Amino acid sequence: MKDAVDSDAPRKAWMALLAKAPEGRAAALLDAAMTRPGFSWLRAPEIGSTMVRARAGGTGAPFNLGEMTVTRCALTLAGGEVGHAYLQGRRKTDAEAAALVDALMQTEAAETLRREVLDPLEAELAAVRATRAAKAAATKVEFFTMVRGED
Repeated sequence: MKDAVDSDAPRKAWMALLAKAPEGRAAALLDAAMTRPGFSWLRAPEIGSTMVRARAGGTGAPFNLGEMTVTRCALTLAGGEVGHAYLQGRRKTDAEAAALVDALMQTEAAETLRREVLDPLEAELAAVRATRAAKAAATKVEFFTMVRGED
């Protein structure tokens, strides 16, 4: 049993935000927040596919649902910080921006990036979820039973 606190939880959270960001949005926020520092590629952005697995009924045996296109890359900053990115779709520039934010979040620029890039992305994604939930709630049907009085 794993009782230890997940020390990677903050990184998982910002990587999830970057992966879910609309096309071009993370790059635009990053460019507005700061000038991009120099870096070298460990793995240049490349497009490939990955197998998506699912479970029948949520608890049944796993099966291969199908393939999904992904873009991945890895880079390193001059200070040695490494950034990774895996994004759905064919988005090389977004993968570069996400990997750069990942690497910069490991530097002293982390607070600026959180305020200027991650917090706005989180607010925008929360707004999209709220809009979707409100739209679904509008279609909700309430079923009730009326007593007819014949019994």
